[in-house]
Formats: sequence, structure tokens, C-alpha cells
Amino acid sequence: MRNYQIGDKNLDKRLDGLVRDAVAQHDGHEHDEDIVREMMVSVLKMHRDDTDRGDLKIVNSALKELRYSFLVFSRYRETPKVTVYGSARTAPEDPNYQLASEFANLMADTHQWMVVTGAGPGIMEAGNLGAGTDYGFGVNIRLPFEADPNPYVHESRLINFKYFFTRKLMFVKESDAFAVFPGGFGTQDETFELLTLIQTGKSDLHPVVLMEAEGTGYWDEWFEFVRALRDQGMIAPDDLSLFTYTNDAAEAAAEIRKFYNNYHSQRFVEGKLILRLKHDPSAELVSELNDEFSDIVVSGQIEKIEATPAEVATDDNLDLQRIRLHFNRRHLGRLRMLVDRLNEGAQDSPA
Repeated sequence: MRNYQIGDKNLDKRLDGLVRDAVAQHDGHEHDEDIVREMMVSVLKMHRDDTDRGDLKIVNSALKELRYSFLVFSRYRETPKVTVYGSARTAPEDPNYQLASEFANLMADTHQWMVVTGAGPGIMEAGNLGAGTDYGFGVNIRLPFEADPNPYVHESRLINFKYFFTRKLMFVKESDAFAVFPGGFGTQDETFELLTLIQTGKSDLHPVVLMEAEGTGYWDEWFEFVRALRDQGMIAPDDLSLFTYTNDAAEAAAEIRKFYNNYHSQRFVEGKLILRLKHDPSAELVSELNDEFSDIVVSGQIEKIEATPAEVATDDNLDLQRIRLHFNRRHLGRLRMLVDRLNEGAQDSPA
């Protein structure tokens, strides 16, 4: 692959030296030198392209927002996190506010998960209230009519965003699970984007739980609409497996934790999907998976494997068990069903 360069030999040489010197000051980051260099080349190319100043400001703001977000979340990389979506307009006396607070409290106090919200009022406030200042994150969007975060987010875990797209990226990138409560355009935007990312494989599989207080009926017509999408062939029938529904906080927490009872993570290596597991799957289970899920396997079989050379090279969860399949990359709902089967027989309590 041709080197990504500015195209001026003198400038490229000076840039090489600058990146090399800067990276050398941080031990252990030498392997990132190529990426840092390409980022700087892109910025300089934009300048040489006579990019409009307004476009440069978009890139500049987005890059600064992402850099700071990565820094804040990196301090809690090993702690699982659940994002709580929902309306900013939900009043504290609303049963959905109370359910969101109860759910967040259960995840934080009982299960030691951290809770990520949009830092605003309503359902977001309820999530941060339930989690408490030690277990909450606030991913705040600066709006003309709603700029201040709720009082339950500690300043050390509050991130302010100018752009929705960088904010939404951090929600999905940093969360292990999602609980969606009643909300308006913003909540629906986040819900459908999340499901689209999972459905298309642009995000790893995650548990998504749609929640509401009993008797409030928010999701009823939504389900009718989604079933109509299925019936008209706009989505696959198995896409409905990408989310669940409940009006019980304990049931929602159990659903999320069950997803990680055995499943840990996934990675594609040389075009094949590797699922990393906490428990060694039996030969009998692997045989059953081959019978039940042959429709999503392009070629070969689902098989137990050792860590691949690519994973060894990056020290990528080498202590975990693995299965591999040539996944067709289309039926993510079916893949979710396969993960559920893997989780069913796990013996240890959920993470």
C-alpha cells in the first residue's frame, strides 16, 4: 500500500522527524506512529486543499471533542457501562423517571456498572441520580435552550459536545449495553441509529432493552411500526432479536448481565468472525450450533480454535476461549441468537 504523504519531499521528511520525536517521548506508543502521521497528513492536506474555514472549524472542534472524550473514558476502560436514553422532558413525578432512576441504581449499586447519560434533565437526570456521582457519566450537548448539565454528574466525568455526531459516537463506542426509555425525536434518533449500527455490523453486538413504566404504553405503536417494517420486507424477521422489552428494572438488569454471562467480545480475522468466550464450549454445544445456525455460515463450520496469530500479535484477550465461523455478515439477529445459545449454558454468574 502506497504511503499516505503530503507530496512534498521536504515537508514529508520534516513531518516524519516531528512525529518520530513526539512519539518517542511516550514509551510504548511507537506502534502508533503510522496512524499519528496519517492524521497530521490529513490535516495538512485539508489546508493545502484550500478547505473552507468553516469546514476546518468543524474538523478542529470534532477532533478536540473526541480527544478529550477518549481521555475521560480511558480511565474507566475496565468497568462495564450502560447508556440510558430518554426524554429530557420527563418530570420527576413521572413513573418513567422513577423507573430509570431505579434501573440505574440497580446497575450501579448492586452490579457495579457505570451509567452514561446525555447529562440533561428528565430521564437523563434520573439515570445520573440513580447511579450516583461515583458511577455516572454525562455526555452533554450544548443547546441554546438546554446547556447546563443536571446536578448529579461529577465534573470529572462530564463531557460537553458541540456536535451530535461526536456525542453519539461516544455513546455507542463506550457502552456495553443500552436501556431506552420513552422520549422524543432525539431518543428515537439514537434508538434507530443504535439498531442500524448493530444490524449492519458497524457496531459489535450489545444488549438493547426498551423500557417503560407499566401501563404507560409508549412502545406499543413503535412495535406496530417495526412489525410493519418486518412484514413489508424492510427488515429481516430476526432483526427483532436485536432488542428486548420490559417494564421491570430487575428484569432489564438481568437481561444485560445475561448477555455477558459467557460472551466477551468479537473480532474479524482474515474475513472470519471470532467470538471470544469466558467458558469453554463443549463439543456437543458446538455441534448443535452447526446444526442450528448453518444458514449464517458461508463456508466451513463453526469451530473451536486457539487465539489466532493476529490476536497474539496484539495480545488481544489471549486468556479467553474462542469459536470461529465464516459469518455472512448479513443476519445479525441470527448471530445474536447464536450468542444467546452460548450464554445459556454458562455456569458462572454474570459479570
